[in-house]
Amino acid sequence: MDTDLITWIEAFLFDRKAQNVTKGTLYFYRAHLNLFIKFCETQLLTKIDQIEPGSIRQYLIWLENGGHNPGGINACYRALRAFLFWWENEVEPEGWKNPICKVKEPKVGLDPREPVHFETVKALIDTCPKDNFNGIRDKAIFMCLLDTGVRANEFLNINRADINPYTGENLIRSEKGKKPRTLFIIQKTRKVIRQYLKLRITYSPALWVTDDQAERLTYWGLKSMVVPRSRLAGVKTRELHAFRRQFAISCYVPV
Repeated sequence: MDTDLITWIEAFLFDRKAQNVTKGTLYFYRAHLNLFIKFCETQLLTKIDQIEPGSIRQYLIWLENGGHNPGGINACYRALRAFLFWWENEVEPEGWKNPICKVKEPKVGLDPREPVHFETVKALIDTCPKDNFNGIRDKAIFMCLLDTGVRANEFLNINRADINPYTGENLIRSEKGKKPRTLFIIQKTRKVIRQYLKLRITYSPALWVTDDQAERLTYWGLKSMVVPRSRLAGVKTRELHAFRRQFAISCYVPV
């Protein structure tokens, strides 16, 4: 039986897609398993049955030496574990022992992650011009992220039809397979969103669009907006999930 590593990883990803996992989950598996493929290339490992517990331990050290933090190393381990257990169940290889069973999951530090502080949000908003599309859009994004506390992908999947800029009613389509839910945004945020929608010159079903208004704003597009705004504000660039953490402890938008 052919045990080609890349062939079976693609089969695993195809199976995950067939199971209707979220785009974020599919990206998680692909990105982290691609790292494992790169490591295997350095070790001339091309077959699944060539992988041993020692190979996996070397992989974890390779990740650490490459600058990956404990959380990233743990994520790589979990992606590889899911793949190897899937392959074992899918193929039922006779006499093969899953090497991941002898490698303990890497520990992750328990240091709490900080939310994005109100002063930081205020500084970010102050970098947004009040007289152009990008400035109004970015201000609306910062306020809405903090006001709703939704996951970034859920936030970017909001359509124009999902939000009422007058009542603040906002339909959130869950990324985690749960039922859609309705959230409400406060008056200050509603006002900025109405200003933003007035500047929309093209019709797109997406609420949040790119600079040219042609396409839905992507996760990476959102991150690439936050980075220069952070530099302009003179604040540390925070991950998008930090807005969700701040929402968990407060619901006040400092604008």
